Amino acid sequence: MNIALDILSDGFFAAIAAIGFGAISDPPMRAFKFIALLAAIGHACRFCLMSYAGMDIAASSFISALIIGFGSLWLGGKIYCPMTVIYIPALLPMIPGKFAYNTVFSQIMFLQNMKVPELKAKYMEMFFSNGMVTITVIFLLAIGATIPMFIFHSKAFSLTRHINK
Repeated sequence: MNIALDILSDGFFAAIAAIGFGAISDPPMRAFKFIALLAAIGHACRFCLMSYAGMDIAASSFISALIIGFGSLWLGGKIYCPMTVIYIPALLPMIPGKFAYNTVFSQIMFLQNMKVPELKAKYMEMFFSNGMVTITVIFLLAIGATIPMFIFHSKAFSLTRHINK
């Protein structure tokens, strides 16, 4: 029961964050529930892969971004909304903020401790370690979410058009 609650709360808070990120870009009102849904599914999937399957943050983020990308392709067609309007706010809660913060923090600490070789080396290592995780995860989020757009090129760019069948 505790595991299910952890997964649901992770998805819930990701959905809330995605709604906030979506509000900034002013999508149509019909898109908000799908932005929240995809964020919840994607973030909960990443949480499960990291917590229970033992995967690293980069691979888990990539798989979750693929799920969000394919979901935005499918749901975008249902509500006549471009994929990017749905998947970008849904991806933003998965940006590794802790690692990005630690990258900047270690850079500042490196600069403040230039005269202490031990601390300088420690903060340089932290900078590169956290920076590498941040850049890799963001890159894989972008690649994972856009792969469906390249696979289904014609469908991805016809989502906003009403086609008579």
